[in-house]
Order: sequence, then structure tokens, then C-alpha cells
Amino acid sequence: MSKPLGVILAGGQATRMGGGDKGLLTLGGETLLSRVQARLAAQVDGIALNANGDPARFAAFGLPVLPDSIDGFPGPLAGVLAGLDWAAEQGADTIVTVAADTPFFPTDLVEQLTNAATGMTHPLVLAATPRGAEKTKSMSKSGLIRHPTFGLWPVALRDDLRAALQDGISKVVIWTEQHDGREAVFSTETGDPFFNVNTPEDLATAKAMI
Repeated sequence: MSKPLGVILAGGQATRMGGGDKGLLTLGGETLLSRVQARLAAQVDGIALNANGDPARFAAFGLPVLPDSIDGFPGPLAGVLAGLDWAAEQGADTIVTVAADTPFFPTDLVEQLTNAATGMTHPLVLAATPRGAEKTKSMSKSGLIRHPTFGLWPVALRDDLRAALQDGISKVVIWTEQHDGREAVFSTETGDPFFNVNTPEDLATAKAMI
């Protein structure tokens, strides 16, 4: 069975970093984006980058750059849709998305997401981790913390997603729950595998982690 295609989501505005592209920040002599690209490449059959603005700033990475097709920065679902449209052009059935600011995501991400989708007509799975003391808006009914930028998405539902975005739905879990999306649970015993760099303090933490 062929692997999914991979899409790196970098379409956000990075407001907590003061704007700009978080993926181009340097961590241990490499950009966050290059670390994410290398980690994802071994798990998928091809990679594209979802980003808005001038694509030339990403030329060094050698990736197709996919802008949002929905105006107004509606969130990661717009990046997912861009990825699904690109994958449809490639003849692929599914994509896996990752965030450009999360350099330590699991090396078995795609495997676990795919395993969790067994038996689904339309494979739709979000990564999740066990809940600690914290509470977040992305918590599922089962008490897990969902990571909505890390997921397995079916090309077959791209027009449904487009219609949802045009109707104003921007929250990932609202749409995935409408389609009985599942969760793949990843261990946090050695730390949060979905730690992401949102602030300068987070970047300092990431430098300590490597």
C-alpha cells in the first residue's frame, strides 16, 4: 500500500512570535522547517508546503508551495484543503499534515495515524496525547488532548471541507467530529512529542531539548 502524501502547515501569521515565518527560525544550526521536512520525508511519498505570501522565500526547500484557497486566514483547515486539492492532482487518496513549528513530532506519526484509521471508509484521524492537569479547547470527550494540525485526511472529503469553510466553520474538531473522526494516541512519557515553538521562550526551550 502506498504511503500518504505529506503537507507541512505554515500558513499561520505567527503573531506570538512577532510575525514572520516560524519555520525559518534556526534551531541547532537548521531551520525548524528543514527539521520538520526531514522528519516527515521518511514517512510519506511526497511533501508540499502550505504557506501564504511570496513562495520564493521557501525556494531553498524544493517543495511545492500551496497557498490557502479560502481568504482571511481561516486557520489550519484552509491549509488542509489546499493540501487535499494538491493531493487530488497527484492521484493520492490521503494526506498527513504536520505543523512547521513542531520539530520533535513522532517518527511513527504516519504509521500510527494510518493504523487508527483501519476500517474507515474515509480515513480521518487526529493525533492526540493523554491529558495531564491542563485543560484545552482541543480536549476530546474521552479526555484526550487533540493536536489538530497533525492528522490523516481523505481526499474524498475535500469538497465537503471546502463547503464547510465557506459556511464559516474553521475549528478543526467541529468538522472532524461531523465525519466521525478518530484519534491516534501518542505517549508523553518522554515529553510532549507535539511541543511547538510559539514564542521566543519556546524557541529557547527547544534549543535546550536538542
